[in-house]
Amino acid sequence: MTPSAHPYMANSAAESGQALLEAVGVASAEELFAQIPAGDRADDGIAARPGIRSELELRRMLEGRLRGGISTDSHISFLGGGYWKHYVPALCDEIAARPEIATSVWGTPSSDHGRNQAWFEFTSQLGALLDLEFVGLPVYSWGCAAGHALRMAARLTGRSVVVIPSNVDRERRLVIDTYCGSRELDGALTVREVAVDPATGTVSPAALAAVLDDDVAAVYLETPNSWGVIELEMTALIEATHAVGAEAVVGVDPIALGALASPAAAGADILVGSIQPLGIHLYAGGGVGGFIASRDEERYAREFPTLQVSIAPTLREGERAFGMTLFAQSSYGSRELGNDWTGNSVYLWAVRAAVYLSLLGPSGMRELAETSAANARATAELLDALPGVTVPHVDRVFKEFVVDFRGTGMTVADINAALLTRGILGGHDLTGSHDGLDGCALYCVTELTTEADVRALITALEEVTAR
Repeated sequence: MTPSAHPYMANSAAESGQALLEAVGVASAEELFAQIPAGDRADDGIAARPGIRSELELRRMLEGRLRGGISTDSHISFLGGGYWKHYVPALCDEIAARPEIATSVWGTPSSDHGRNQAWFEFTSQLGALLDLEFVGLPVYSWGCAAGHALRMAARLTGRSVVVIPSNVDRERRLVIDTYCGSRELDGALTVREVAVDPATGTVSPAALAAVLDDDVAAVYLETPNSWGVIELEMTALIEATHAVGAEAVVGVDPIALGALASPAAAGADILVGSIQPLGIHLYAGGGVGGFIASRDEERYAREFPTLQVSIAPTLREGERAFGMTLFAQSSYGSRELGNDWTGNSVYLWAVRAAVYLSLLGPSGMRELAETSAANARATAELLDALPGVTVPHVDRVFKEFVVDFRGTGMTVADINAALLTRGILGGHDLTGSHDGLDGCALYCVTELTTEADVRALITALEEVTAR
């Protein structure tokens, strides 16, 4: 069969390709890509295949490739690292897929009363969970939310230094660094680290005080932190932050707040985190949702880069309407003159989260948090009892925890490879991510982890590490 351009693939016809090359001013695609280092190119003779013209043919090809693949559904999963496998109620899928929701998730600021109401319910429910009144529509991820919040604090204080713990997840740290900018750019922020005490797995008030001064715009903390450990001295840490006139930004797992007091009760100024646990499936690519919340004070509201949805009386007595507010300060209203750039790819997830929170309610969220914590600590204790395996801070973790395999004489990569052959996805390999974590993995246990799953893991590790 002679290869031909698929009708749905734009610019795949030879004439279109030539027009593009002429517009760019090069003779060939090879000339265009010559700037890419040879080591970064996959010039291994990939052959073009004939275009697929049948939907049935396409479906068979995709199902054939996906069938038998490795996923958190096909395998027992203990993967941690910022995205977690929680149960997603069927109603979340049903509501988010309805055409009146899926097709109206974005429109003009005044359009679609129902969509605005769903967004308002999301911000109201999340605000109740966080114990804060002002919540923006979600950004792409937890890392994006943290980056935005730190820049908000810099604008509020007029300062240019932010302090973050040394153990922040590597990927989240890279996103934060990107938001802070390079030194060559105007408005760049300097990132200063505060050491985490290995003995406690947390930041001590004394260590924090040692890196604070009048240049600090914000201190970023997390609870549970990237090692899964709950900060027990949050009030003291926030007081030390406020003592130098800095803003306290705290990252949280919303599931944990079903049982733990919100850091807002300890005086935190801005809370950020992920909405992925709230009814959003694990998937590859795209954003999974990050939230930003603060007290309902104008000084904070004026610095939000996100869209805000509010409710207000109309001209008709007794009637109320939902709509957007402070639109002009966003990148939608002012483009490059907005507070920060933000995008709308995860606004549909706000509807999912609203459905999820309405289904569970306060008592359901508490039961979920307590179940996850109990499962995680019971699993951590069993792992800690294995020869050559240690789990620090067992009594202070929530649903993630660090497992140290150095005593087994095996690498995490080798252990995970052996577990995979037994149908188990081991913990996230922390080797190379931070000092002192070579040979360690981050495990995650949620309400979906059964006793049988844990028994299978323990049995597999006993076999693997006994070699």
